[in-house]
Amino acid sequence: MESRNRPTRRRHAALALAASVTFAACTSTVATETSPDQAAPADPPTSIVEQPLTTIAATSSTMTVPTPETAPPSTAAEATTTAPTTTTAMTTTTTTTTTGAPLPADVFDPDCVVRADSDASLEAIATATALADPVSLWLENGQVDSVVGGDLVDVCPGNGVNDVNGDPLPDFGKDARQAALTANVERQQAKLNELFTGFGIDDLAVDGVSGPRTGQRLCAARLSLGLETTIEDMAPGSNEQAILFASDTLPTPTSTATESERWVLIDRTCQIMFIGAGADTTFVFPTSTGSEGFETRDQDRSEAFRFNPALDNGGWHDSSEFPVGVDNPLNGNLYKPLYFDLGQAIHGANNVPPTPQSKGCARLRVADQNTFVGWLGLDSATGETWRKSEMNVTVNVQGEFIPRQSS
Repeated sequence: MESRNRPTRRRHAALALAASVTFAACTSTVATETSPDQAAPADPPTSIVEQPLTTIAATSSTMTVPTPETAPPSTAAEATTTAPTTTTAMTTTTTTTTTGAPLPADVFDPDCVVRADSDASLEAIATATALADPVSLWLENGQVDSVVGGDLVDVCPGNGVNDVNGDPLPDFGKDARQAALTANVERQQAKLNELFTGFGIDDLAVDGVSGPRTGQRLCAARLSLGLETTIEDMAPGSNEQAILFASDTLPTPTSTATESERWVLIDRTCQIMFIGAGADTTFVFPTSTGSEGFETRDQDRSEAFRFNPALDNGGWHDSSEFPVGVDNPLNGNLYKPLYFDLGQAIHGANNVPPTPQSKGCARLRVADQNTFVGWLGLDSATGETWRKSEMNVTVNVQGEFIPRQSS
């Protein structure tokens, strides 16, 4: 009997190569979610990036599956959340018949089992076979993130039997399905904590509740990994979840920002701020950018030109009272602001939600602003400075915030 369950480290490393993703362009405090969004990940996306699986062998002959120009829609029958449909570029391949290894003679139901000819996510298999949705395949096949070439895949979910070996499978009714999806969110949260360790951002609570903080962190991971940026849930069985779990490190996002000696990259989609030097990321901090009508403007390597430590008021610039009742720049409540575009600045604030709520500036938590200022070497400033060379940092601002569709 051939096993479907290979070492996950090998799976992840292989998938990272096979997926061929195309993309355009330390504290121990636990960060809790600000609102209890639905725990279940969103339905799988309706298109995939660079289809990694083009043929699947079945029984003693080869079943050839042409790679579609447009992937067929996939739905999770009992999924409790819905992600907006997105269109993703996919390489179209002309498929020819290949010789694949036959299935083992003792496969329980050959009509419900295929052998993967190449490394692939379950989303890729679902799209290639058009027999089931990725979440159902994920449940049916032991909740693995991907398979390697040669693995056997049960493509008849919901029939109560493991079609590879004939063992009975539990009924994934609504409650069991929800429990599995919640456990998967916990896996994602733990993986995100692993990837973001050492970058100065608080750990997520590993509680299975995919709220706005988890969405913010998933978006930041997508940005680093070159995936389409969104704060929506990441569906089990999807290409992007397989890529997430295949990653051992957090790459620096691809951006013109890294052409500077020291840089800040503010992403409005994720409400996240990457800070680094050259090709290396040093910090990743949650931010809150400008609200509607007061948007933080696009920037491409804009130089920071002014820093005000506000030493005469405990670091708070222009506050008429300290602290003011409403935390926004219109009241002058900017903690140690660093200006990069006229009146817009990166500054500390007492309130940094995971949504755009400032009046144009990019907020950081007070502790994070102190860390940032210290990294710039400005913590010893004795007064306001306008010397760009002393600040020596540029700012990029990109993205568009789209509220979560999960509920």
